[in-house]
Amino acid sequence: MTHTPLELAEAVLPTLAGHAAEADRRSEFPRRSLAALRANGLMGLLVPREYGGLGGRLPDLVAVAQRLSTACLSTGLIWAMHCQQVAVLARFASADLAAALLPRIARGELYLASVTTEPGKGGHLMTGVAALADRDGTLLFEREAPVVTGGEYAEGFLITMRASEQARDNQLTLVYADRAQLDITHRGEWDAMGMRGTRSVSMALRAAVPDEQVVGEPGGFREIAVEVMAPYGHLAWASCWLGAATGALRDFVALVRSPRCPPSFDIRSDLVRERLARTRIDLEVTSAYLHRVCEEVAELSAASQSLDNPATQVHLNTLKVVAAEHTFDAVDRLVQLAGMSIGYRRGAVIPLERHFRDLRSASLNYADDRLLVATGALCVLDRAVRLA
Repeated sequence: MTHTPLELAEAVLPTLAGHAAEADRRSEFPRRSLAALRANGLMGLLVPREYGGLGGRLPDLVAVAQRLSTACLSTGLIWAMHCQQVAVLARFASADLAAALLPRIARGELYLASVTTEPGKGGHLMTGVAALADRDGTLLFEREAPVVTGGEYAEGFLITMRASEQARDNQLTLVYADRAQLDITHRGEWDAMGMRGTRSVSMALRAAVPDEQVVGEPGGFREIAVEVMAPYGHLAWASCWLGAATGALRDFVALVRSPRCPPSFDIRSDLVRERLARTRIDLEVTSAYLHRVCEEVAELSAASQSLDNPATQVHLNTLKVVAAEHTFDAVDRLVQLAGMSIGYRRGAVIPLERHFRDLRSASLNYADDRLLVATGALCVLDRAVRLA
């Protein structure tokens, strides 16, 4: 019997939910949750069927990321960022590299991490400092990365590098490296306010890999970023954040409708109803914009049209900012509404404080301030003001 991606997601939700609190408390990578995703094929959601994957599309990624994150946002984000890297390989890897990697991903053997951060530039995607050195077809590099989600546990890495020692800082090459090819040094510990299960550690990487492991054209990372990595990233993040906030509201509504509802909580209060309404509106607006932008990206990609136009880039940036702001605001409002004992206390009957801490990271994940500056510049270029 063939199961849909959402049915596969539903099947692992008890595992994710059952380990979410422990992963948060211990700042521990959710290995058992990821093992469940490996076992049921979801790690290969975006792997084409000819390589043994599920052959899923962008709307499947959005739907599954949202559903998984209702149970555990750390696991949802880890999985979604892996899928982002898979989409890059499926679109831009050479035939030989795709044949070597995609079947392994489909079998759940290869979890991919992304290495795009660097000291001095943060997470700015389009620039780099460390350079590749080509020695007769072998690429040598040394690379510092302040933040690598899941880096301690990934079996493979997609790494941005300056194309050569002579290249400008915006001439980047994307390189694949297997864990076995890398000399890895871990720097410091991941002891964050939220998203503790992501284990987004600092790493130093050193490797020598064959030039066949370049993904896309040498120096051509901008196309990869614009057409796949950035749009899939924004859509995946927004889906995860919306899923977590939706799960929080669902738990809260279930609580107030149950006998466990504190007697001090009056659902007939106009203030309570107004706050619930505003929380729901935050999520409705985010959901509507998420699905509209997903449709736009999917339609352009299906028509083999580039996403490299000002209006589409404005829509993608806007989605990231809207989702980050509205999902956090929704959970912040629920914490205020639930009060000290249920909303603020760790170990309460619903984990609102964990959702609050996790979603506080949303505006920092590729900082909204930076995106707003870039979006303002794009607005000037979109003379028609083509709204989503």
